Amino acid sequence: MSVTESTETITGCKVRFMRKGTGAPLLFLHGTSGASRWLPFMEKLSETHEVIVPEHPGFGASDSPEWLDNISDLAFFYLDVFDHLGLEKVNLVGTSIGGWLAAEIAIRNATKLSSLTVVAPAGIRVKGVRKGDVFMWSPEETARNLFYDQAFAEAMLAVPQTREGMEILLKNRLTSAKLAWEPRFLNPDLYKWLHRISAPTLIVWGGNDKAMPVGYAPAWRDLIPNSRLEIIEKCGHLPQIEKADHFVELVNGFIGEVTR
Repeated sequence: MSVTESTETITGCKVRFMRKGTGAPLLFLHGTSGASRWLPFMEKLSETHEVIVPEHPGFGASDSPEWLDNISDLAFFYLDVFDHLGLEKVNLVGTSIGGWLAAEIAIRNATKLSSLTVVAPAGIRVKGVRKGDVFMWSPEETARNLFYDQAFAEAMLAVPQTREGMEILLKNRLTSAKLAWEPRFLNPDLYKWLHRISAPTLIVWGGNDKAMPVGYAPAWRDLIPNSRLEIIEKCGHLPQIEKADHFVELVNGFIGEVTR
């Protein structure tokens, strides 16, 4: 089975989807870099799930709707996505800004979630723990600060930039700034409502994350009832890429445990 791509119009907004696999649905919400490519961890997850990867409104090949002003708008939009796709029991996985988005969805309505996995999510503030300012990093600093293993950074930096790729990058950064520039990657009210998350929740963090330091991880665990925290050592902000096998093992194991 190969990856299928489609564009679907949901509440007037065209959204690009990638899909592969069979089994219980798993919807992956990407971070600020978007989801232009099918990645190895997605392939591994598709061996046990129907993996659905949308590009958020404002990112990549999806529309940039006039109504998109903040993360709350995206959260309500994805509730419409669930209805449009007919998803009744979905395993929701989000990383970075996508993890923040996943939590915002879950505090509004978790009735259609079988499980929730958030990977180094933004969205809250922990006193004394300073986030990396990705808006201020140069492209090289970004690549190097995202990974513990610098071989991944070197591979990222070695990819030649095309005009199309640069246009997508700029579009993604513009939307990321709209969602998270001020206040920086923060919803000041989110911490008050994380107790509403009723879905079984896995929190995954790289132990050497420079973008969203691991000092945030215990706060998420304490704010979400009955959540589980897994820290992956010698790993940066993107465990799904840097430690793909371990990441998939954690996610599959957790989903299998809480949904059986």
